[in-house]
Amino acid sequence: MADEAEGRVSDTGKSGGFAIGAHGFEAQALAPGLYLVATPIGNLRDITLRALETLAAADLVLCEDTRHTAKLFAAYGLKTPRSPLHEHNERERIAGVLREIAAGKAVALVSDAGTPLLSDPGFPLVRAAREQGIAVFAVPGASALLAGLTVSGLPTDSFAFFGFLPPKTGARTNALIPLAGRPETLIFYESPRRLAGSLADMANVFGEGRNAAVALELTKRFERVAEGSLAALAARFAGEPQKGEAVILVAGAGPGGAVAGEDWQAALASALETEPLRAAVDAVSARFGLRRKEVYDAALALKAPTR
Repeated sequence: MADEAEGRVSDTGKSGGFAIGAHGFEAQALAPGLYLVATPIGNLRDITLRALETLAAADLVLCEDTRHTAKLFAAYGLKTPRSPLHEHNERERIAGVLREIAAGKAVALVSDAGTPLLSDPGFPLVRAAREQGIAVFAVPGASALLAGLTVSGLPTDSFAFFGFLPPKTGARTNALIPLAGRPETLIFYESPRRLAGSLADMANVFGEGRNAAVALELTKRFERVAEGSLAALAARFAGEPQKGEAVILVAGAGPGGAVAGEDWQAALASALETEPLRAAVDAVSARFGLRRKEVYDAALALKAPTR
């Protein structure tokens, strides 16, 4: 989840250390291993002291995009060598990286923004490291996933993250259908050009009245969260170009995210005009996240002859 970062700190550091403003700090040596370092999702001040120490003391920092990470390094005076590790070269680089660690090196991994591996490269490397008994350390910090969840106003006690949906509406709809009945808050990442389309498909699958939120520009100057039904959000963003990636959060099926009764009942009546009763019930139950018996009883009532 990357965009223009805000908040710059002066570059006065040196190799093996880092700087905050005019103050320089030395970093202690690291044990050999792979360090997964969370970096800011927008505001450069959202970096932890431990992350700075780790990046300064590492022998090598693997970056999703070295040019993007250069902004963070310049802001805090970091001089550690950087090398690219992304979806196109990750698998071919794994063996070499693990040899370096086995030889006693400390290697840090960062994504362009946020916590590594969450819809970003790094999983094959981490899995290979664990399989070889190489130590893997978490250096936690910023995450668009958790930031969006906490400000959304939707339930936080149970949630599921599904990353980016397929880009085309057919595949996207197929990916959404199995999620319609899940009770937890559903979280997705989305690009700005596909935001409106994804919201429209969610409204079609989950029900137009399902509660949702869209978090944009998190931690930045124009941070905002839009709340409302999926239908309302889809309409709001339909003709409005956005900047940066978005976090979409959808209420789970059940009381907190239930749609109005007239919405699913109208959909059921429409489905019964073209589909057998069983197929119509299954489709509406999945689409609106409803108990099948409730929909089945309603279907029987609609099918019952009137006197």
